[in-house]
This record gives sequence, structure tokens and C-alpha cells, in this order.
Amino acid sequence: MSEVTTIGLDLAKSVFQVHGIDASGKPVVRRQLRRRQVLAFFKKLPPCLVGMEACATSHYWAREIAALGHEVRMMPARYVKPYVKRNKNDAADAEAICEAVARPTMRFVPIKTPEQQSVLMLHRTRALFVRQRTALINALRAHLAEFGIVAGVGRNGLEKLLEVIADEQDERVPPAARDSLLALRDQLVMVRQQILEADRRILAWHRASEVSRRLAEIPGVGPLIATALVAAVPDPHAFRSGRDLSAWIGLVPREDSTGGKHRPGHISKAGDRYLRRLLVVGALSVIRRAKQTDCKRRPWLAALLERRPTKLAAIALANKIARIAWAMMAHGTCYQEPQPTT
Repeated sequence: MSEVTTIGLDLAKSVFQVHGIDASGKPVVRRQLRRRQVLAFFKKLPPCLVGMEACATSHYWAREIAALGHEVRMMPARYVKPYVKRNKNDAADAEAICEAVARPTMRFVPIKTPEQQSVLMLHRTRALFVRQRTALINALRAHLAEFGIVAGVGRNGLEKLLEVIADEQDERVPPAARDSLLALRDQLVMVRQQILEADRRILAWHRASEVSRRLAEIPGVGPLIATALVAAVPDPHAFRSGRDLSAWIGLVPREDSTGGKHRPGHISKAGDRYLRRLLVVGALSVIRRAKQTDCKRRPWLAALLERRPTKLAAIALANKIARIAWAMMAHGTCYQEPQPTT
């Protein structure tokens, strides 16, 4: 059998599909592997190029296979899909991965370290707790509204509702309903504590990271955004420019151009939704502060707000923040505040 030079590995929970070719491109390996057989199979092979889709568990397998001496490259699944011939199955997916990984223009996903994945997991866990907190608050408000008890929006209104729930002398809430509301309140208290604990751990990781501390100097970027950027972008040099990073996040216009006519549309939203949301929220905070100071320190933003709506300006500013962050990470520089106009 010819020596395998390139392998496409289709990941799964239990059954993995392997498609290997030799230097001439001829298929020499087509087989299924159980989970326990994967590392043993690659351990027997000479060093070769291994391609896989960037999906669940892909970073783990990439690290383990790379430790055996192989060159591992991960690709977005949407870039592999055009190489699938006819019907979709595991064998066809593995063959498509094997073909796509050898393309000279293919774009690859950097392999994350366990520490970076841990920080991203912390961010995702915090985001889940925030969604649960919102759901619990909405449930409390909706249930109390059924008894004609309504409070204003925001934290102060919620605290008034919690006082009503805790007051057993308040006859507006039936005893059976109060038991359910108290259970929701206790759950809300626990979720709040978990969010605070996640914030504490994120802040501790931020203070221990020199790159994260430098990124926090950018207006609109705090410990939450800085740590998310550092963890999500393990190698800034994987992007040729700051625009490539902002495009990866999904903050650049989607194009529908043809015949030499440039037709930009809405932002692509094709990248990391969580990171994109954080950057937009940070940009909105900068705009809010800039409006309070007449934008004298940021003439570019002032000119943009004069001709564009606030939300559109926030997208443009988030794009700019992402580009600044890439430059600081790629070149190891610090943030320099623009000179105010006189």
C-alpha cells in the first residue's frame, strides 16, 4: 500500500470516518474508526497532513493528533461543504475534508489551547446564566401581573416585586402562587451569585493576562471583551489584517457585487455572534459617553453620527475596535488615544 500523505477525518461522537490519499492523490485508506481506535490509528501512521472540520471536540482531537507528529489543519464546515459530491454521508464528508485541506487558498482555524477553551467556556457559562436570569425575571413579572401587581422596569422595579413576594401579609398573592414565586426568587438569587462568581473569575484571568490588560485600554473594551478576544483569537497572525478579523467576527458588509458594480449590504453576521454582540455593546457605551462630551475627543465618530443613525454608527465603531484590537495583538503595541480637534 502507498504511503498516506493526506487524511480527511470526519469527527463524530462514536464512529469516525477516515479518508486517506497518497502523494499522487489516489485513495489508499477508507475506513471507520471507533472512538478508542482513533489515536492508535494515527500513532501507527508516518507524519502526514490531517484535515478536519472545526466543530465540537475538534480542538481536542487536533491537539492530540498533532502531539503524535502530524500536521493538523481545521477548516470551517461551510468551506468544506462545496467539496461534498452528491449525497451526504460520513464517507463523502471525509473525502471532501481530504480534498479541501490541500487547497492552497483554503482558510484554516487556529487550534486553541485548553486554557483558551476554558476561558471561552467561562464566557459561555456566564452568558447562559444571564439568559436564565432574564427568563426568571420575566417569569416573575408575568406571574405577578396575573394578580394585578406590576412594577417599573429595571432593578428598582424588580426589587419591589421581590418585596411583595416575601411579604406574607400581602393578600394580593394567594398562598399557592406565593410558593411558586418564592421558588423562582430563590433560583434568581442563585443565578445572580453564579454570574458574580463568573465575573470574578473572568476579572482574575484578565489581570493575569498582559495582552488582555493592554486591550482593555481601548475605549469600549473592558475585561469581558478583552478576555473574550484573547481567548477567541489564539493567533492574531492568522488574519492578514484587522479587516480580516472584523470579517471573521461578522462586522463587515455582505457583498452582492457583479459586473464591476460594488453592492455592499447589511453586515454578514457570519462569525462569532457572542463576540460581535460584546463589541457592539461596547461601541454603544462609547457613543453614549461621546454624546455627553460633544464628541470633541473623537472627531471621526462625531462626523459619523452626523450622517448615520446611532445603531449603524455602533456597528462601524465596533468594526474599528476589532481592527484596533488586531493591531495591538499582532504588533504588541499599546493603545494611543487620538488627538482632540481644536
